[in-house]
Amino acid sequence: MRVVQDSTQPAPGAAPAASARALLPTVVPALLVGVVTSLVLLGVSAAAGELQHALWQDLPDALGVGRYSVAWMFAMLTATGAAVGLVVWKVPGHAGPDPATTGLEAPVLPPAVLPGLLLVTALVLAGGPSLGPENPVIAVNVSLAVWFGARAFPATARRGWVALAEAGTIGALFGTPVAAALVISEALAGQRVRGKLWDSLFAPLAAAGAGALTTTLVSDPSFDLHLPPFGQPGWADLLASLVVASAGALLGMGAVYAFPYVHGAFRRLRHPMLMLPAGGVVLGALAALGGQLTLFKGLDEIAELAADPDGWTAGEFAVMTVVKLAAMLVAVSCGFRGGRIFPSVFVGTALGLCAHALVPGVHPAVGVSAGVLGVLLAVTRQGWVSLFVAAVLVDSPGMLTLLCLASLPAWLLVTGRPQMQLRPDGTAVR
Repeated sequence: MRVVQDSTQPAPGAAPAASARALLPTVVPALLVGVVTSLVLLGVSAAAGELQHALWQDLPDALGVGRYSVAWMFAMLTATGAAVGLVVWKVPGHAGPDPATTGLEAPVLPPAVLPGLLLVTALVLAGGPSLGPENPVIAVNVSLAVWFGARAFPATARRGWVALAEAGTIGALFGTPVAAALVISEALAGQRVRGKLWDSLFAPLAAAGAGALTTTLVSDPSFDLHLPPFGQPGWADLLASLVVASAGALLGMGAVYAFPYVHGAFRRLRHPMLMLPAGGVVLGALAALGGQLTLFKGLDEIAELAADPDGWTAGEFAVMTVVKLAAMLVAVSCGFRGGRIFPSVFVGTALGLCAHALVPGVHPAVGVSAGVLGVLLAVTRQGWVSLFVAAVLVDSPGMLTLLCLASLPAWLLVTGRPQMQLRPDGTAVR
């Protein structure tokens, strides 16, 4: 006799959904972790902002030197390399592992490593290298959460604290818990999940919400670039998004394939006081070529680009695109601590505006969102994050359909190929 299983009952061997009694005790720790992760991010960003103002405005004004003259950019980037190299060399823990080997999934570091990592993160954000705060801040928050959480709540598994800290930091970075939920969902796709997916997301989502709300209340972040309004998409918009996203993916893959070779070239110098100042010199040369907008993590600079989409020629946008991508590649290869997401957003934005300058029929919003999508897919391999970031840059519901379709050919260009992350032996992660 054939037995028909009741669809309301769990399948044999499947774990039942968690009860409210099991989930409720996770709320308070999750909220605490979310608030703390946001405060760490805000503290590092505030300190870096003050230092950046002193280095790039107060100091050159006092010396009578142009704030963003070629000489000053060379001096600041080289000095930043020397300062970071000194910390990596002398401070206990050497500011964490080689940044070329790390991604958003951060290792748990000993507490003695964290002060040096926080210091070099602030120096990088202030000094001009093209890296964002996400990777080192996630590493710091994960390590703090595991260290304190294991003592305050010893019954909670270590991986639980890791998930809370990662979610809280990502929520704080983007000012919304949606980004964290997407990242965690993508990570869980390759794991055996006990119970319902939403049970696994419950506590991390609480942490991400607390982190996002704390950031919003303190700093009111916004990723909307206020590009010219975009209405209903048409066939020409679909074609443009497909072409630009694929071009962004190919451009990003060029950097990915070059990554092991550039990293290997700097590693031959062997000492951080050689590698990092040498990287600063190369970054100074790139800044002289690309201009001041290609400095720093890139969020303030993309707002300046988007404020006047027709203010630069296609050639100028193309130069900024290539220079920023090269600067990100050099910065992470020579040992500067930082993440690749925010500078990749600049690369994609400049690429999209270059497409608009070359073909005026390409709407700036379509070019920017598709360019960001393609570059992020190549650099991060985080499909949901790439879609999310590309979508929030443009306040238009019609854009999401274009981006979902544009992600398909772009993903075919990057999937199964090397990633922009290396193993300790210098080989690329696939």
